[in-house]
Amino acid sequence: MGLGGKLAHRQLGGTNLQLPTLGIGGAAFGGLFATAPRKESMSTLDRAKEVGLTYIDTAPYYGFGRSERVIGDAVRKYDYIISTKVGRLLKPGMADNPAQFGWPDPLPFHPVYDYSYDGIMRSYEASLHRTGLDRLDILLVHDIGTATHGPEENLRHMKDLKGGIRALQELKSSGAISAMGLGVNETAICMELMQQAHWDAFLLAGRYTLLEQAPLQDLLPACLEAKTSIILGGPFNSGILVGGNTWNYESAPPEILTHVNALKECCQEFSVDLAAAALHFPLAHPAVASVIPGMRNRNELEGILKWIAADIPDAFWARLKERELLPADAPVPSGNLFFEQEVKHA
Repeated sequence: MGLGGKLAHRQLGGTNLQLPTLGIGGAAFGGLFATAPRKESMSTLDRAKEVGLTYIDTAPYYGFGRSERVIGDAVRKYDYIISTKVGRLLKPGMADNPAQFGWPDPLPFHPVYDYSYDGIMRSYEASLHRTGLDRLDILLVHDIGTATHGPEENLRHMKDLKGGIRALQELKSSGAISAMGLGVNETAICMELMQQAHWDAFLLAGRYTLLEQAPLQDLLPACLEAKTSIILGGPFNSGILVGGNTWNYESAPPEILTHVNALKECCQEFSVDLAAAALHFPLAHPAVASVIPGMRNRNELEGILKWIAADIPDAFWARLKERELLPADAPVPSGNLFFEQEVKHA
C-alpha cells in the first residue's frame, strides 16, 4: 500500500539536492537505547524505499558503526540521499559500558572526537567503507558545541574545526560530497559557525518543534538569508510528543509536562493526533527542507505514514496561537505540506 500521494521535495540550501519532505533518522538502526535486530531494520528500510523515503541520516556514533553498516546494506541497490556525520573516529576495541552512551549492543569500537582536517578526511573514508557505498551526499559536523563538550573543551575542538572546515570545503569542491553542514542539538553553535563558513544545512535535533520555537527569533531568519536549510531531527522531542515521558533524552520536567498536556487538550478538541501535529508543524517554515523522525521497525514507520497523511484543520493551529502554545508569528501549515499539491486549473 502506498502513501496516497507523492512526497514533495525541497531544495537543500543552494545545492542541487532535492530532499523529500519526510526522511529517516538512523539512530534507532544503531540500537539507540534498545537492540536493533538486523532483519527488522532491513525490512523497515525496504518499506521506506517503497513509499519514497529516499533520504536517510546516519552517523558513525550510532551503534559505533552499526547504523552506517545496515543502512549501506539496505540502500546499495537503490537511488538514495545519505547524510552522515564527522567529528568522531571509531577506534578498535569495545567501549567500557557502551550502554551509558545509549548503545546497549554496538559494534566493537569506541568513539574518539576529532574535528581536525585529518580527522574529517579519515571519518569520510571510514564511512564509505562501513556503508559500502561509492558516495555520501551530505557530511555534517556532529555534536560540536558547549552542550556536548563544555566551554573549555569546545574551544579546543573549535580550533581543530578550522582545519575540518577546510576538509569539508575540499570534499565539496571536488564533488566527493554535495553538501556540508552541522548535526547538533543546540542553536548557538550554528549562529557562531555561520560567521566562519557557508553551510548548506543544519540538522537541528529537537529545537524547532511543536514544543520549542526559540529559533524563530534568530537562527531561522539567518538561515533564510544565508540559504542554509534546516533538516529537522527529533520532531517528537525525544519522545514526549509521541506518548513518551522523556524530553532531551531525560525525564521531562513539570513545565514541559504542563505544556504538553495543554497541547493534548487542543488535539482532543480537534481530533488531531499529537504526533501528527508534531510532524506537520516544522514544515510550515520555509527554512525547513525535511523532517526526519526515527523509527525502529515497520510498525513505527506505518504510524509515521499515517500521521503525515492526516488532515489538520487551520482552526487547530489558530487555537494553539490563541492559547499561546505557539508564538503569534510562527508559520503554520495550511493543507498537507508533505505531499505534492495538485495544480487546479480554472
